[in-house]
Amino acid sequence: MTSTPIITLTSDFGRASPYVAVMKGVILSINPAACIVDLTHDIRPQDIRHASYILGTAAPYFPPLTIHVCVVDPGVGSERAAICARADPHYFIGPDNGVFTNVFREHMPPNWIRRLTEPSFWRKNPPSDTFHGRDIFAPVAAHLSRGADSARLGPELMEPVLLPMHSAITFGNRWQGEIQFVDDFGNLITNIPASGVTSLPVKVSVGGRSLGVVRWVRTYSEAKAGELVSLFSSDGFFEIAQVKENASTKLNISAGTPVELEWD
Repeated sequence: MTSTPIITLTSDFGRASPYVAVMKGVILSINPAACIVDLTHDIRPQDIRHASYILGTAAPYFPPLTIHVCVVDPGVGSERAAICARADPHYFIGPDNGVFTNVFREHMPPNWIRRLTEPSFWRKNPPSDTFHGRDIFAPVAAHLSRGADSARLGPELMEPVLLPMHSAITFGNRWQGEIQFVDDFGNLITNIPASGVTSLPVKVSVGGRSLGVVRWVRTYSEAKAGELVSLFSSDGFFEIAQVKENASTKLNISAGTPVELEWD
């Protein structure tokens, strides 16, 4: 680890509970030198797909050897595994429920994954049935940031849980993929890379419903309020938006919905 190790936290705990502060207290009690960064604690409750997108988008921008802890864990206390993964150049700690899908599948394939079964790295044994973030994930991250031998964390896990996805594929004059994320503005961000869309505008179908030709714009300001437009997101994907309104609500579309683009 670096002299000032970075540990990021992502959760669905919100801002009015003590849970985030408790995890930070556990980390700092083990490693007072840790630099803790909040990615977000506003993941929609138990929304694993939302967490997967946030981690996959944000993690690549952090320095090597950053430790990313995610606690979006509707299966806490069940038989789901608690894991630590090395996906060069970072570490990822959290439940094995699909929260690391975007990281592992799109950005950083794991070098190894270990089940967190060694109690000497936990805060207490047995851990709480409902707060593994405090009793397992936070202390493991802190020990790892101090140089703990990752091989001692537990046995290797060969295949992590990955969320089902409609992979972005192209054939002829079409692209097929899915809505991978709906942001707080209701913008629909697909997993179709902007670099693959070589002809504009395009005909758009979402969830099997045709939206017809959706005008492409470079910025939201190029369209009138209420107009449905397409553009390229800051992360480099094809996006559908309703200017100054909510495309997700208007079209009744959520993350995971299939999308197809077609051009002449």
